[in-house]
Amino acid sequence: MIIAIKVVGVVAAALALGLWALWDARWGWIVITAFQIALVGLALWRGALIFASSQTQPRPTELESWPRYTILAALYNEAEILPQLVSKLALIDYPQDALEGFILLEEDDFRTQAVAKNLRLPSWLKVVVVPQGSPKTKPRALNYGLAMATGEYLTIYDAEDSPDPYQLKEAASRFASDGAMHACFQAPLRIQRRHRAAVKTVLLDRQFAAEYAGLFEVILPGMARFGLPFPLGGTSNHFRVDVLRAVGGWDAYNVTEDADLGFRLWRAGWKLGTITSPTWETPPGPFKLWLPQRTRWLKGYLQTLAVHLGKPGLGPRGVFAFATTLIAGLVAASIHGYALAAVTTLGILSLLSLSPPDVGYGALSVLITGYCASWMTCWVGANRIGIPYGLREILMAPFYWALMTIAFFHALVRLVFQPHTWDKTPHLPDIPVADHHTPKVRPTYSAAPAGRKAA
Repeated sequence: MIIAIKVVGVVAAALALGLWALWDARWGWIVITAFQIALVGLALWRGALIFASSQTQPRPTELESWPRYTILAALYNEAEILPQLVSKLALIDYPQDALEGFILLEEDDFRTQAVAKNLRLPSWLKVVVVPQGSPKTKPRALNYGLAMATGEYLTIYDAEDSPDPYQLKEAASRFASDGAMHACFQAPLRIQRRHRAAVKTVLLDRQFAAEYAGLFEVILPGMARFGLPFPLGGTSNHFRVDVLRAVGGWDAYNVTEDADLGFRLWRAGWKLGTITSPTWETPPGPFKLWLPQRTRWLKGYLQTLAVHLGKPGLGPRGVFAFATTLIAGLVAASIHGYALAAVTTLGILSLLSLSPPDVGYGALSVLITGYCASWMTCWVGANRIGIPYGLREILMAPFYWALMTIAFFHALVRLVFQPHTWDKTPHLPDIPVADHHTPKVRPTYSAAPAGRKAA
């Protein structure tokens, strides 16, 4: 509740600032000018990240002796996709005598437990039932697994993940060669649907994939090159186990625990890096599944903002990274919808009056600069991994970004009334649609409940 009060206070202060700017013309000019300068600065920063991320990362080397590695996968109501996850984990190229893995299942998840009992698991992989407790969240389950880990290094995977088999070796090699001060290496997450979805969402899927490409192929590698902290992805982060324990593991009450942990590691004096071996994931699918996922992300960002805002220890570089990733993401999500509505309205009025829109050239330049920076980030990231991002995706991107505003205010409301509810995204195996259902049954995703609720 304290976190919710802090976040609502920040939002209320921002709203009051905007209303004051509307009431006082001179103050409004100062606020608008400062905001435009900040937007242009962020656009230039995106350009710097594109350049920095293009630098070749050091090639991993084979080690004479591979360190012990722990894999954690926390699942809830994932009976349908568990066999696929096990088959993907079995492909990991790492000495089995130096590998251990735990599939963490909730005590009341009887369906997934039943499926797990009938699976043939690799010798190094075990199923662990996490006792009932509160809150019932992924980070709480991960902390339970962390207590059992015997590896020197540890990584986590999600139910729908398909990691590159060489990923663990690359991470271990990077820790050995240039990771003396690195607590974590983040692998890139790439979105791909190998088979046609049960419910067609091509446009939404492509925007989601391009968004991930911009984040994991451009922004995070660029920030790592500049030696800055960043919000970690929710999966495929590779940690030093001793450091992870020293900082207290994951925050069980934060629904975007990865974003919080990246900055906590930095605050403790450690660096973050990136590797190149990817993990492939399927997109969430239709809007009804995309919205809960994005709501959880933004709610977790708001929680992380409240935890770290005003807390000493980040330093100037940490504050800069915090502002250009987490805060900038929240601000952008909160205004995208209104910006698109304003631009659309001005365009329609201009067409009806057969005259150019009454917009200052400065404001128009800032708008175009910001949009071009976002488009370029997605285009470069998509181009690097060979996924489509052409004219159709560019034209549809503003409408996709406008959906973030819906998710932002949904997250704000949920933060107040359900701060620790985990918005569960159901998953299906990435297999041909014909195998998902019989012809007479309409395809569905899962009967999994919408959230993991705190007890």
